[in-house]
Amino acid sequence: MTKETLLMQYQSECLSALKSVANIHKPFEKAFMDTMKLFMAIPDRINFLQLGRYGCFSEQTYRNLFEHETFDWFAFNGSIISKHLTGKRKAIAIWKSWASVSLTSTTMNA
Repeated sequence: MTKETLLMQYQSECLSALKSVANIHKPFEKAFMDTMKLFMAIPDRINFLQLGRYGCFSEQTYRNLFEHETFDWFAFNGSIISKHLTGKRKAIAIWKSWASVSLTSTTMNA
């Protein structure tokens, strides 16, 4: 498979999961799909400045989109996982850097 076909497959799976999760408006869908494409293309850490530099929208558009829009990431990831994992039991891992400071300080000291 070429890189282009893999990227197209990734985008189609993200889009189908996005549409199955919630009733979203078109501007969010366009910016979300562009962001998913950029997550595959930009190495290392990604910030809004890089999204604005390499994406189709401005930095402020990405920033506003993810700060003001409520999106159910759990359901989105669950939709993608359910297509590819067939067992009854599934596990979800949470990256520690995304946990709040108070959460990490209480769990680490316990």
